Amino acid sequence: MPHTAFFDETSSSQRFVASLLEKADVQINGDRPWDMQLNAHGVIEDALARGNLGLGERYMDGDWDAEQLDKFFFKLMHARLPDQVNHSKLVFHHLKTRLVNLQTAKRAFQVGEAHYDLGNEFYAAMLDKRMTYTCGYWKDAKTLDEAQEAKLDLICRKLELKPGMRVLDIGCGWGSFMAYAAEHYGVECVGLTISKEQAEYGKQLMQSELPVEFRLKDYRDETEQFDRIVSVGMFEHVGRKNYREYMSVANRCLKDDGLFLLHTIGKNVRNTSPDPWIDKYIFPNGELPALSQVTNAAESLFVVEDVHNFGADYDRTLMAWHDNFEANWPQFKDQFSERFYRMWRYYLLSCAGAFRARDIQLWQFVLSKKGVIGGYDRVS
Repeated sequence: MPHTAFFDETSSSQRFVASLLEKADVQINGDRPWDMQLNAHGVIEDALARGNLGLGERYMDGDWDAEQLDKFFFKLMHARLPDQVNHSKLVFHHLKTRLVNLQTAKRAFQVGEAHYDLGNEFYAAMLDKRMTYTCGYWKDAKTLDEAQEAKLDLICRKLELKPGMRVLDIGCGWGSFMAYAAEHYGVECVGLTISKEQAEYGKQLMQSELPVEFRLKDYRDETEQFDRIVSVGMFEHVGRKNYREYMSVANRCLKDDGLFLLHTIGKNVRNTSPDPWIDKYIFPNGELPALSQVTNAAESLFVVEDVHNFGADYDRTLMAWHDNFEANWPQFKDQFSERFYRMWRYYLLSCAGAFRARDIQLWQFVLSKKGVIGGYDRVS
């Protein structure tokens, strides 16, 4: 059946969406690679009623396509189209995220089980050789491996690491930062993770004689003090009701003359709800902070020495992950469903488009407890 059979020009909702999409230079059933191709009835109505949750689920079901999904989302976000639609059925989701603490200690392990415990082999096929699941730094890099090593080295230099220091990594992932810092800067590292798969992987890393230790525990339970603290891509799981407690824990665990580097994705406007599709399928209970929420949480606990935004680099990182995912999908297609494949493709490419449109950001903060005497000099 031709795509045009699924677009009804007599429907007011479909005409409304078509006119909206025109503002973003996107056509329904057009012939350009970023145009939206309808494969079933009701896609437009579902997207209007349920926002990205409806749009994403219908994509997972194969009900619509766009050859260049990243460019489709870039155009939508760049034209600020989501701001022009009122999704009545999302009111409950918005209220739930405002009123309920979705990131309590009891819930903290949910994202580990749902996302990070898909299997180390799956992530090894998608990520760089160090399995770094955060934004790379592409300033002088040409490959994903180079971009991730450049990011890890940037963090080490920003923290002014010296041999013998003890470093706490809150949300250590598969230990890429800890291994790099131990190898190149002679420091000892302790990493906190809520993923059993990552903790198991960490045991292998610890057997390599590097001075790194993985602890399967919630950040709130850590009491030891360290010379430096780093947290890369974990603050997105903390939640607005816990930002202050998170900063209090970091303050408690950092020596008075120490430095704390916080690396996090962020959003441009505070008090908006988490994306319901991302919340349901990718990062349960996650929430992106606004800049003011980070600085408010740090107030009186830390001096903000430096803020560095390289969010545009996440576009290139996600596209590199997507290339690896597509290239290695044949070895996982018997393990995961076609619906999973479309879900993962939607996740990587929609996020790439959002970063490209500068709808979301990537910040690195350097924080000190009492201020660096004489000032902090940022490296680049």
